[in-house]
Amino acid sequence: MRLSARVDYALRAAAELAAAGEGPTTVGELAKEQDMPPKYLENILLQMRRAGLVRGQRGPEGGYVLARPPAEISLADVIRAVDGPLANVRGERPEHVGYRGPAESLQQVWIALRASERAILEEVTLENVATGVLPDRVRDLSADPAAWD
Repeated sequence: MRLSARVDYALRAAAELAAAGEGPTTVGELAKEQDMPPKYLENILLQMRRAGLVRGQRGPEGGYVLARPPAEISLADVIRAVDGPLANVRGERPEHVGYRGPAESLQQVWIALRASERAILEEVTLENVATGVLPDRVRDLSADPAAWD
């Protein structure tokens, strides 16, 4: 699995917002905390706002807040908001690609891969990340030394 810088920044900013609680956090504060370029982060937050994940608050006390409680926003929600579907092949959803001959079963592999990604990314919420209390399955998988190779 390959995650873009856009997704990495979006997830880090969302985790900061989850940890911040109720009050708004400015783009500058988010960028400084996570060492990200503010202009790039602003564009990412706009995408997240369009997807209904964050709300912008104007004025001197303005900034961004999560639109829903962090326990209700999965990592998959954030990824889809800024990068589209979780798994695609040449820009297509796996169920829309077809292969012939010996490569025919690749479609099933891509669909299984997407299901595996979903199993983790839809289970882990921003609250899990912000508090460091990850689901047992994630902790078990990441505890396996082979997972780090």
